[in-house]
Amino acid sequence: MTTPPPIADLTADEARRIALRAQGFLGAPDRRSGVRGILRHLGAIQLDTISVLARSHELVPYARLGAVGRKTVEDAYWRDTHSFEYWSHAACILPIEEWPHFAFRRRAYRNRPHWNHELPDGVYDQVIKQLRSEGPLTATELGGAKRTSDWWDWSGSKVAVERALMYGEVVCVERRGWKRLYDLAERAVPKELLHDDLDDTECLRRLVGLAGRSLGVGTRADIADYHRLKGEQVDAVIADSGLVPVSVEGWGKPAWADPAALETPPRGRHRTTLLSPFDSLIWERARTERIFGFTHRLEAYVPKQKRVHGYFAMPVLAGGHLVGRVDPAREGRTLVAKQVTLDGPKAVPAVAQALAEAATWVDCTNVRVERIDAPDLREPLAKELSRLLG
Repeated sequence: MTTPPPIADLTADEARRIALRAQGFLGAPDRRSGVRGILRHLGAIQLDTISVLARSHELVPYARLGAVGRKTVEDAYWRDTHSFEYWSHAACILPIEEWPHFAFRRRAYRNRPHWNHELPDGVYDQVIKQLRSEGPLTATELGGAKRTSDWWDWSGSKVAVERALMYGEVVCVERRGWKRLYDLAERAVPKELLHDDLDDTECLRRLVGLAGRSLGVGTRADIADYHRLKGEQVDAVIADSGLVPVSVEGWGKPAWADPAALETPPRGRHRTTLLSPFDSLIWERARTERIFGFTHRLEAYVPKQKRVHGYFAMPVLAGGHLVGRVDPAREGRTLVAKQVTLDGPKAVPAVAQALAEAATWVDCTNVRVERIDAPDLREPLAKELSRLLG
């Protein structure tokens, strides 16, 4: 694909600030729209099983809005069929109005020739029948999620209901104790949205445009990664997506921007907060390194002896930069910073603020720092935490 000439040349700093504003970290958030507004603004919020301070889908709105109640977060996602869960960047919560635009992916799953799990004869129809008469139900209520304790050894009913989820015949309408609660799409999705009428090009054009607006500015790879599209899928529609070509200092590759993001310089208050490693601001490592000069890797699946920053190290955002990492845990009403990495003495106030605010959010009254990469900063950090926590 030949990229048209850029309509604007951005400095690296301008691109960083555009990205921060697009992701809701620069300027005052629209608190009236709350968590639902954050979901619509980002277009996708990733789910993950790991829960340390909270699960990632709770951490994402917290990082932008502050101490929003955790029940408020869950209600915002699931009450009144405001969202649905589907495969986007990964397993994500998506705004319900985007249901029609994932028709291309549902069709691809229906035409998929090979699967990792075999589907026993008759089980699919039985699961649909059971949901129709008894739903909504969890996999356990449908007959059991697993045949053995091995996580990959799904039961026939679990295989069937997950297949139905991918096909779009079934929807996850809630996470209950982290278990998916399934219901028929015909009941859960508003009738005006329950269709696969849009062709692949229309779907892709919409998702590429949404990704560009959620990122503010991004390369072809950035935009493709947001909803896990293929590069050629992006190439086929980007010229008609509403995004415009730009160049960014130091990026080395053509970029595309949301034209609205170029109209006014990003200004306003920066958020200081802990970030989930699955936050869309930083979920793509190459982009995070390019924009922030910050290399981050989730080490939860790295052997303990090989971890550098900790099991669930959360980057600290302050002043529009990533200034450190905290690997958190909880013991009763104490937030434990198992490992703290600081980008020099100037990071101390920001890291202390992020820790103190997170502690308050999860109903902790104390913060204990176990390990710190710079021993000479332990005392300044402790003093700042003491001041903030009273």
